[in-house]
Amino acid sequence: MRETNPMDKLARIYLKEVVTRHGIPISIISDRDPRFASNFCRSLQNALDTRLDMSTAYHPETDGQSERTI
Repeated sequence: MRETNPMDKLARIYLKEVVTRHGIPISIISDRDPRFASNFCRSLQNALDTRLDMSTAYHPETDGQSERTI
């Protein structure tokens, strides 16, 4: 994903690429990217009943987990 993509486009990509292929996830592990902390993204996760777990800052073990979750 590009850093410059607007949130509505990212939501469409998420629904098309993740939800249609794998179903609605129970939880998402994020590396504290500001896009995941936005109100829009939180609203989307609430609507889909998905838990958003943020990894610990400066903790490389959880950063690797967030990169290979899907």
